[in-house]
Amino acid sequence: MATADVNGIIIGYDDQGGRDDTPLLLVHGHPFNRTMWAPQAEEFASAGYRVVTADLRGYGESSVVPGITPLEDFARDIAALMDLLDLDRVLLGGLSMGGQIAMEFYRLFPRRVSGLLLADTFPAAEKPEGRVFRNAMADRLLAEGMGGYADEVIDKMVAPYNIAAFPEVAAHVLGMMRTTPPEGAAAALRGRAERPDYCELLTKVTVPALVVVGADDEYTPVNDAEFMHQQLPDSTLAIIEGSAHMPNLERPAEFNAALARFLGAL
Repeated sequence: MATADVNGIIIGYDDQGGRDDTPLLLVHGHPFNRTMWAPQAEEFASAGYRVVTADLRGYGESSVVPGITPLEDFARDIAALMDLLDLDRVLLGGLSMGGQIAMEFYRLFPRRVSGLLLADTFPAAEKPEGRVFRNAMADRLLAEGMGGYADEVIDKMVAPYNIAAFPEVAAHVLGMMRTTPPEGAAAALRGRAERPDYCELLTKVTVPALVVVGADDEYTPVNDAEFMHQQLPDSTLAIIEGSAHMPNLERPAEFNAALARFLGAL
């Protein structure tokens, strides 16, 4: 574990592996932290890739910034971390909110992206009712903390059959959610409520993309992934059977195999 002072905050991150020709930078979702990428970091760093995972502001071991955190702030933090690590271009991946941050990063810094991994995410702007819901949830987390929310959503984050079959995975996901600072989670929710629409942006992406989705994901169902696959000019779609919103943890072997095939074709 290392820390970086970027944009006036402290970012906790891991920089593993060695080969620099296809560095991977993986962005976690909400309300998680960089440990959600442990199976990917371990496998691809062992294979010789340089793998960078970081805690977003407000999450994990990074600084908590109350208020509202637009996706642009997360993207600019990633760019600043890349500068510090002398990374000019990366294959940028993200899951759920992390995928939206990856799209925002591409909007701001397209020349710094050599490829995209968009997992269990969607590009549309928030609907009015969604904005109300996210802001109300932010208020709730500030008032009640993360425990009740984590208990309510665990069987959507991880498929119920995987909670039974892989209790250690469910425990990891619950642990990340319960230990996320409510102020950071609330700030991100308010920022996501105001996110732009990335649907047209996807049609202009000039780098290869891998779209991944859990077959039983309720938050971002397969049809969302199919839409992104259709929008992106050069993309591959991988549907991970036997998983919900976190296929990288529920079915790491299958997820890693899809990513390895994608990297091999670059």
